Amino acid sequence: MTSLFNRHASLLVFLAVILAWQLGCRLLGVPEYILPAPDAIWRAALDLGASRWLEHLSATLQVALAGYAVAILLAIPLAIAITRSALLSRIVMPWLVVIQSTPIVAVAPIIVVTLGAGVLPRVVITTLIAFFPLVVSTALGLASVPAELLELSRSLRASLSRQYWQIRMPFAVPYVFSALKVSITLSIVGAVVAEFVAAEKGLGYLILFATSSFKVPLAFAALILLVISSLALYSLVQWLHRRYFDWSRASAA
Repeated sequence: MTSLFNRHASLLVFLAVILAWQLGCRLLGVPEYILPAPDAIWRAALDLGASRWLEHLSATLQVALAGYAVAILLAIPLAIAITRSALLSRIVMPWLVVIQSTPIVAVAPIIVVTLGAGVLPRVVITTLIAFFPLVVSTALGLASVPAELLELSRSLRASLSRQYWQIRMPFAVPYVFSALKVSITLSIVGAVVAEFVAAEKGLGYLILFATSSFKVPLAFAALILLVISSLALYSLVQWLHRRYFDWSRASAA
C-alpha cells in the first residue's frame, strides 16, 4: 500500500486538492465570480465548445511558437558573437540587461502603437520575453569549455569555426536546452501579455474578455488550458533533449 501511494502520490494530492476545492466552494457558498468550483469551470469549458477553444488555443500557440523561433534564431548567433569578441560583449550585454529589466507590460502598448495591431507586434513582444535567457545561457555554455581543450585545438591548428562546432557547442548543449525549457514557457507568457494589449482571439484575449464580463469560470478554464499548453511544450523540449542529445544530459549530471 505504501509503495502504491508513493508511485501515485502526485495524482492523489492533485485529486485531494480538487475535491477540497469543490467541497469548500459548495459548503461555504463561495460566489462563482470570486472563486468558481471545478464543476462550474468544467461547465463553462463545455459551453464554449471545442471549435472555439481550438481557435483561441491555435492563435496563442502560433504567436508563442513564432516568437520562440525568432528568439532562438537571434539569440544563438548573438551568443556566439559575444563569446568571440570581448568588445562586442561589453557593448551588447548592458543593452540586453536593460531590455530584460524593462517591464514588458509597460512596453507592449508602445510596440502595438508602433507596429500596428496585427500578429507582428505580438510576435515581437513574445521574442523580447523569450530572448534573454537564451542569449545568457548559451554564452555561458560556450564560455564554459576547459582552457586546455581550447589550447589543444589551437595547437592542432583547428579553425575558429571548427573550434566552435566541435568543442564549444557540445559543451554548450546542456546550457542551451536549459534555456530552451525556460524560454518556451516564457513564450506562452509573452503571447498572453501581447493578447492582453491587442488581440481579437487567443487564450489571453479570452481571459481578458471573460473577467471583464464577470465570467470567471470561463477565465479559469482558459487559464488551466494555458498551464496545460505550457507544460506540454516544456515536456516536448525535454523530450527533444533526451531523444537527440541524451549524451549531454549524462555529461551534465
